[in-house]
Amino acid sequence: MTRGQAVVGTTTLVGTEAVPVEVQVDVAGGLPAFAIVGLGDAAVLEARERVRTAIRSAGYRFPNSRVVVNLAPGPLRKHGTGFDLPIAAGVLAATGQISRDRYAGHRAVGELALDGGVRAIPGMLAHALGARRDDVPLIGPASSVDVVNGVPELKYLGVDSLQTLTSPGRSSNSKLSCLTAISQPDLAEVVGHDTAKRALEIAAAGGHHLLLIGPPGSGKTMLARRLAPLLPPLQDEERIDAAIVHSVAGLDERPPLAGQRPFRAPHHSASVVGLVGGGSPPRPGEISLAHNGVLFLDELPEFGPATLQTLRQPMEDGWVVLVRAEGRVRFPSLFTLVAAANPCPCGYLGDPVRTCKCPDVSIKRYQNRIGGPLMDRVDMAVTVERIDPSLMVRMPDGEPSEPVRNRVAGARERSRAAGRPLTSALSGSALLNACRLDARSRQLLTMLGREHHLSGRAMTRLMRVARTIADIEEADRVASPHLLEAIAFRKQDLS
Repeated sequence: MTRGQAVVGTTTLVGTEAVPVEVQVDVAGGLPAFAIVGLGDAAVLEARERVRTAIRSAGYRFPNSRVVVNLAPGPLRKHGTGFDLPIAAGVLAATGQISRDRYAGHRAVGELALDGGVRAIPGMLAHALGARRDDVPLIGPASSVDVVNGVPELKYLGVDSLQTLTSPGRSSNSKLSCLTAISQPDLAEVVGHDTAKRALEIAAAGGHHLLLIGPPGSGKTMLARRLAPLLPPLQDEERIDAAIVHSVAGLDERPPLAGQRPFRAPHHSASVVGLVGGGSPPRPGEISLAHNGVLFLDELPEFGPATLQTLRQPMEDGWVVLVRAEGRVRFPSLFTLVAAANPCPCGYLGDPVRTCKCPDVSIKRYQNRIGGPLMDRVDMAVTVERIDPSLMVRMPDGEPSEPVRNRVAGARERSRAAGRPLTSALSGSALLNACRLDARSRQLLTMLGREHHLSGRAMTRLMRVARTIADIEEADRVASPHLLEAIAFRKQDLS
């Protein structure tokens, strides 16, 4: 058996970023052994058995020698089964069974089956983006061609098995085919609730966070699930940003790549790690999976208070930063929050039909579970009243989603035409310049801030909502009616 050395490039994921790694293979004399060093996790170490069996199943010979695989740089932790393919290619190159120069300057990533097949791994899109960033050809599973084709200017070589490693197929780099159209819930199906529907339109147009408050069965969840269909399809850059998070999490990347906005609705028993991300290696949580889409938190006060408070920084920054002993990992989390809550533990506080029997101390404790700082970051709060039974038996005759979606798209386009980002991202002088308040509007805004005891953050969010309303109304500046409608959506507590 030929003895020698070979180097094959690959990448490992740190958050959503693919970090380059060298797979250095040395085949030398000595007692037969197969060692992998370089701070790999259990999945990396298990590659020894998969690689050995896959090489033999593919018709190659595994060296009856001492094989040492070094994953460099050493201090960087490596994880996952994606090292199988580069390790196998390195062993074959070091033993002369494939040319050492054939894949010089390439990277390889993929998991091996025991029969020599090459399988996709979570994060293929992230690995593809890393290869494009460094202008390096990528060798990977042929089954991932439709996903990596969403990355323009990528040189991708797809392989079905180790047998085809000497003649991989080249990716066509065509556009990702559209998914089958999915039926979306329509606003016309919601009876009544005109104020809440207006709030949904404003939230969609400006990316504002929304809280729906009302008794059980009043329609809060129905309304919340109709926010995502009002949003325009993802733009090219937004598609990649949303899809890469799904890819790293091991979820289907195709819906966001096809332009579909994410909609995540975690149960209220979700942990802090499940909501914001974490683990070893760190994985994105629900707020990152909702990036560029909608995060729906039903029964908001039932979430753990500590879990809810972790939302505060991501809601402001659009990022969540996880700090661990191994370093810092940053996941994107630019989402529109829509939450639903009952006004009290039994849900009937203020209900005109059923009487609330909750003690005052229980009501206060229930409402305080959300917390003032989090409420201060919610742009709008709407009370969703019980619908009269006579309306429920009629055919829906409300405005459908399509014209509302068109108004939302028009408002966003006017904001882009004015050189402004999404309204929810405006602050400081940029927000004041966008509002273009006259003397009367400034006086009204000052009075509203004092009367409602608004903090600086709440004042900023009030102006953002008013700016969005002005965009919907095709107004160049924020006027008094816009401010009055915006303040009507401010609510400081659940009472």
